Amino acid sequence: AFFLLVDKLRKQDRVAIVVYAGAAGLILPSTPGSDKEKILSAIDNLQAGGCTAGGAGIRLAYDVAATYFVKGGNNRVILATDGDFNVGVSSDADMVRLIEEKRQYGIFLSVLGFGEGNLKDSRMEKIADKGNGNYFYIDSILEARKVLVSEMGATLFTIAKDVKLQIEFNPARVESYRLIGYEDRLLAKEDFNDDKKDAGEMGAGRSVTAIYEIVPAGTNEETRSVDPLKYQKVELWHRSGNAELLTVKIRYKEPDDDTSRLLSLSVTDLNKSIYECSSDFRFCASVAELGMLLRESSFKGDGTFYQVIELAKNSKGADKEGYRAEFIRLAENCLSLATAMADQK
Repeated sequence: AFFLLVDKLRKQDRVAIVVYAGAAGLILPSTPGSDKEKILSAIDNLQAGGCTAGGAGIRLAYDVAATYFVKGGNNRVILATDGDFNVGVSSDADMVRLIEEKRQYGIFLSVLGFGEGNLKDSRMEKIADKGNGNYFYIDSILEARKVLVSEMGATLFTIAKDVKLQIEFNPARVESYRLIGYEDRLLAKEDFNDDKKDAGEMGAGRSVTAIYEIVPAGTNEETRSVDPLKYQKVELWHRSGNAELLTVKIRYKEPDDDTSRLLSLSVTDLNKSIYECSSDFRFCASVAELGMLLRESSFKGDGTFYQVIELAKNSKGADKEGYRAEFIRLAENCLSLATAMADQK
């Protein structure tokens, strides 16, 4: 996988390699990207085995990155692992504390997950979240090419850090709402304006989609779990003539800044059906629906794998890299498995 990345290195780039099997060690001192043969030779000599001193390896990697820190540059540790750290600092809490300590250097983190048997997926995601970074699971050479070549900018170049999203719905238009997913990324509402509160990072060219399920105001949906508000009646909002559906607020910091900037945008309802929306929106909806079906969410409603596949196929678009076609194949495999399991009952 890393051979693909080395091919994209420039002469002004520098690479060092740290290993941590049993004990941490530096096997390739900081080397210019133009010396590809030396870098590739070091990678080719790597072998998996032994105990995993992840904590010591991470410390050494950050120390090397700090030594060769480039002011205004892209300073990053890339951690390739299955997450099964079993020597030295190894617990989730200890690893999080270590990463939180090291991120203060202004060095970003990318975590690449490999393997199957002892894969600690949740640990690696948590480490990436706390280290101003991102996490990807590499299950094939195609995924490696996607992460390290096709979307290299989004993976390795952070253009905004501590990005936060907050949405306020107009009660005249929205009876209730629910964010689909992001359970492990939720913030308290007061954290939105707190610049000390860590949040997510955005890579160059990356986009993020947040999908909300809403119940329009004035419907007869049985969604209330609490009594209606006495002093904020929907009728009063209707009489105000406010056509806004919601207001989106975004806070973010420049990579080298500690003070956030605020963006705000009010949105009105265009009264479009899902089939009138963009292909990107419809495809995202199919992905969200598949996720709810796989998790057997109580909110999946009458969703089906057939519906997921149909919506995804109709919103596939140009699909230059074939990622959407891969998703459709995955959904079709899920349908086949679900059908086979149902037949066995």
